[in-house]
Amino acid sequence: MHGAPPGGGMVPSADVEKNKALAAVSYLWIVSLVLLLVKKDSPFVQFHAKQGFVLFIISIILGFIPFLGILNLVVIVLELIGLISALQGKWRKLPGVSVLAEKIHF
Repeated sequence: MHGAPPGGGMVPSADVEKNKALAAVSYLWIVSLVLLLVKKDSPFVQFHAKQGFVLFIISIILGFIPFLGILNLVVIVLELIGLISALQGKWRKLPGVSVLAEKIHF
């Protein structure tokens, strides 16, 4: 069982199985935006790409503030958790990130 998407609803498990790799690479910086625009037919990819996009934006902001650079380690850890979760077919909400990700609508 891969779990249900946040907010309930039914998503075919075929979507999860077919798109695990794409969902995982959506945590690699700008790739998240590309997948948000290209894979609109996959709720699983959209879920992970939105979280990846939020982390991408946060890392850009942190890059401009030198004394907050250590927080980039937190971003990297969250990206790894998201990537691994996607590869496992899980709909894991990342702390603090998922709240912002849910507000993204393309």
